[in-house]
Amino acid sequence: MCGVAGLMLSRPASHEALAARVSVMNTALAHRGPDGEGVWTEPEAGLALAQRRLAIVDLSPTGAQPMICASGRFAMTYNGEIYNFRELRRELEAEGVRFRGTSDSEVLIEAWDRWGGERTLDRLNGMFAIALFDRRERTLTLVRDRLGIKPLLWLRTGEGLFFASELKALAKDPACPRVIEPAAVAAYLRHGAVPAPWTILTDVRKLEPGVALTFRAGGGAPEERRFWSPSTAVRAGQAEPFAASWDTLVNDGEALIQDAVERQMVADVPLGAFLSGGVDSSLVTALMQRAAGRKVDAFTIGFEEKAWDESPYAAAVAAHLGVNHHILMTSGRAALDVVGEMGALYDEPFADSSQIPMVLLSRLVRRHVTVALSGDGGDETFAGYQRYGWGLKLAAAQVRVPGPLRSLAAAGAAALPTALLDGAAAMAGKGGPHAGHKLKRAARLAAAPDFLTGYRQFLSLTTDPAALLASPEEHLPAAWLPAATRGIADPLTTMQLTDALSYLPDDILTKTDRASMSAGLEVRVPLLDHRIWDWALRIPSAQRRQGGTGKALPKAILARHVPPALTKRPKAGFAVPLAQWLRGELRAFAEPLLAAPALAAAGVFDVAAVRALWAQHLAGRHDHGPVLWAVIMLQSWRESFDRD
Repeated sequence: MCGVAGLMLSRPASHEALAARVSVMNTALAHRGPDGEGVWTEPEAGLALAQRRLAIVDLSPTGAQPMICASGRFAMTYNGEIYNFRELRRELEAEGVRFRGTSDSEVLIEAWDRWGGERTLDRLNGMFAIALFDRRERTLTLVRDRLGIKPLLWLRTGEGLFFASELKALAKDPACPRVIEPAAVAAYLRHGAVPAPWTILTDVRKLEPGVALTFRAGGGAPEERRFWSPSTAVRAGQAEPFAASWDTLVNDGEALIQDAVERQMVADVPLGAFLSGGVDSSLVTALMQRAAGRKVDAFTIGFEEKAWDESPYAAAVAAHLGVNHHILMTSGRAALDVVGEMGALYDEPFADSSQIPMVLLSRLVRRHVTVALSGDGGDETFAGYQRYGWGLKLAAAQVRVPGPLRSLAAAGAAALPTALLDGAAAMAGKGGPHAGHKLKRAARLAAAPDFLTGYRQFLSLTTDPAALLASPEEHLPAAWLPAATRGIADPLTTMQLTDALSYLPDDILTKTDRASMSAGLEVRVPLLDHRIWDWALRIPSAQRRQGGTGKALPKAILARHVPPALTKRPKAGFAVPLAQWLRGELRAFAEPLLAAPALAAAGVFDVAAVRALWAQHLAGRHDHGPVLWAVIMLQSWRESFDRD
């Protein structure tokens, strides 16, 4: 695990010039790799590769990067972990390959040299962002893992190609434009994150998950190969769904998840698990404990404020499993104290407020271990989100209820104060974070002309981001989603695929990567082993939500290890009382960022429209917390970016 950076200029340059230029980018990634750094250049190709190292497997110099393969043909810098590297190493050794060290990095580059890129990528099981230079063909290939766990950004100018793990590193080079893209702001206000392949800056792009992009020295159009896609797995699952019994599915699923967990437990440094007490983290921890042969270290963040402290639930699970449980106590005050760091830490505007407790958890856990396994991805893979249940009901309503009536209901819900809907949801036993917002979004879904449009609106912080912008332009968001979901009639599969293509990599995995790497902590996500996704999407949709509840299969597996009563509670996630904080403790932080001069200075907002939202929120009639937080985080990011 580490940070990577590099460049390939359109003309040769000296080693000194290349090394100096890439080192500036590399220094900006020091938080991702506190254990070492390296630079390698190929002056004739105008090429420089760099890495900041967080040593996890093979802590010796033989695991350091950038790395050259034994034949001398390929040079590589890479961020991530290859979990099946031992298996691949045995195959390569049987073919006569000899290794100098024990790292997965060496296995990766020697496999590429021996087998070629296509076969190697098809064989890899892991999370990775790779930059690999072919010294013979004079090509540079950038690769991102299948589900987008690890980030990689790139920029092409007349001067050449530039890439890095984070935008802040790329922006250190004078070739990087420091111009905000207005359409990306619109996409950000809708989604709470800038969706790949775009970034907040003009001309800078995120490499999409499951893509290998090859550039030739001297210029020319890049060659793109998509070596895996969630939509391909979905279509394969539809073509050949499982016809097995429920017991068989549970047995097979447990064996597959157990294998993924065991693969991801390989490390030469201290390792533990995140344990919230929910289904996903409890399942990962249980299977770790079964495989370890010793007490696993499990970590829970606890809050002094009882209203949002879930540590007692995790403690009950931990006691049953017999793990070595660490409850890392903090407070709402500590959360408030780190809010000012979010704009810089998240690298570009990012508006999922659970980023705050995630940063706190990562910092606390890093005091004890270097690697932690997480339950991220369980909701997308096993249909766990509460919104999937709502979506299925509303999909049925779209068929039964005429469009005009649905539109009337949506308009009525939109007109009601959010606070009133919060209260109604609580009285119905459906309360929780942002319950009123969810009801309004459900109404949007019901009123939409088609299910996919409705679901995208349901996921939106605002359905009309252009109303908050000086330049009302929104042409970027998710233009590829209709094509990816075309021909998929099942609403549940449509929702899961939409999330796997957008919300998962752009929000969930970005949140985890930036928070954990800011603390020098590697987080692994065994439930996002691509083999599990391929397998889970072959389960008929009715069985994925057997009994009308999400994650039916993980719950059935977990019941073999933990009594269901210990994990049966409403899903809370990492919510913070955002609406309340903005009217109270965070108001002093928010006010300067939402002041008219600050909004005007950004050059992208309709100042009057944003100020009106802020006034309505402070008055308590409407909860505009999520979209206001998006504006605040963009402003906070812009301030830190301008200072940098």
